[in-house]
Amino acid sequence: MNGYSRDKFDIWASQPDGCTTRQEVLARDGKDVKDKPGSCQPASGSWYSVYDNTTVTDVTKATIDHMVPLAMAWISGADTWTADQRKAFGNDLKDPQLLIASESSNSAKSDSGPDAWKPTNRAFWCTYAEDYTHVKSLWKLTTTAAEKSALSSMLDTCTN
Repeated sequence: MNGYSRDKFDIWASQPDGCTTRQEVLARDGKDVKDKPGSCQPASGSWYSVYDNTTVTDVTKATIDHMVPLAMAWISGADTWTADQRKAFGNDLKDPQLLIASESSNSAKSDSGPDAWKPTNRAFWCTYAEDYTHVKSLWKLTTTAAEKSALSSMLDTCTN
């Protein structure tokens, strides 16, 4: 973790429409989202946390998780990236890197990978393992033997 800081990923950067990455994810993944007048900031709505199969209706409690935690990315190769590459990773709206998570599930996961933390919602294990693997592969991040073992057991829950 030598040199690691979340700040090096410039998360919640401004997007082309002037909204932040966080606001974009809340709008994209929420249901019946209504913004504050003249703002990108949601005032109301509901957000489903697939990690623990709960719905959050208080926007302040709808956190956004990085599927591959920033700290994991750092020790998996992001420490050699440029500032622009880290910013792109921390604000990736195209790939399954950013998702809604309840405060409790996001806090429980923290900087852990699948070898140390798994969603309590076992029905999501297959998707979680597929998405985690996709993000690691796409960004050319290394994977430890412990991660591979955990991901393999989670992929075994896939039905097709």
